[in-house]
This record gives sequence, structure tokens and C-alpha cells, in this order.
Amino acid sequence: MKIVSACLSGVHCRYDCKAQTRSPIEEMVQNGEAIPVCPEQLGGLSTPRPPAERIGDQVLTNQGVDVTEQYTRGAEEALRIAKLVGATEALLKSKSPMCGCGKIYDGTFTGAQKDGDGVFAELLKKHGIKVTPVD
Repeated sequence: MKIVSACLSGVHCRYDCKAQTRSPIEEMVQNGEAIPVCPEQLGGLSTPRPPAERIGDQVLTNQGVDVTEQYTRGAEEALRIAKLVGATEALLKSKSPMCGCGKIYDGTFTGAQKDGDGVFAELLKKHGIKVTPVD
């Protein structure tokens, strides 16, 4: 079983109320091969919400509001779901401060990137779940 970023399966849960639908991932969910999760929503953040980027161990919105607690809570809840379904792999939205893997936005809100993982991707890796970024 796989966990996937809900926005990649067609759920309008991104900060801007949009989806980033990828047909193969949508099909995996439809076929019962993957479970969609949105850690930001699981952490209590609304949709829409201000964009956020990870700066060190903190996650800040473009308005300077610290949403680290919500990101941490959401990542932990999404991990619980992954464990409940026996997920061994996660296909997550690239560059995101929550789901990004290997490269994330650098905290300047300019589109620049840096090496690093989002909060959820980092947590999954710590628990032995393979994370694959999806553009």
C-alpha cells in the first residue's frame, strides 16, 4: 500500500484550493492501491491558507506566521494513517514544506529551492517509509 499527497489524486486541498492531479496517482487511489492524505489539513490548517515555506525547523507563512505546530501535528497524523494501512512507500508533492523530498522551497517565497525535506517526508523517512517526490 502507498500513501499519496491528496492534491496529486485530485483533491483540492493545496494552499490555493487547487489540485495538482496526476492521472497515474488518481488511478492508484481509484484502484485501492493508494490512500490520499493532506497533512496540512490533518494538522488543522484551512484551505485556502497562506503559502508557507520551511526555514530550518520552522514553517512560516509568507505573512511571517509560525505554523510549525500545525505542520508537525499533521505530519504525525498522516504517519498514523500510513502505519494503519501498512504503507511502505509514499508518493508526495515535490518542493512542498510538508511533502517535498530532496528539494524544498528555500523560505524566501521567490521560487528558489534548497536541499532538504518537508516535515512529513522527513518523518516518513525516519520511520522507514520510502518517499518518492512527484513533480
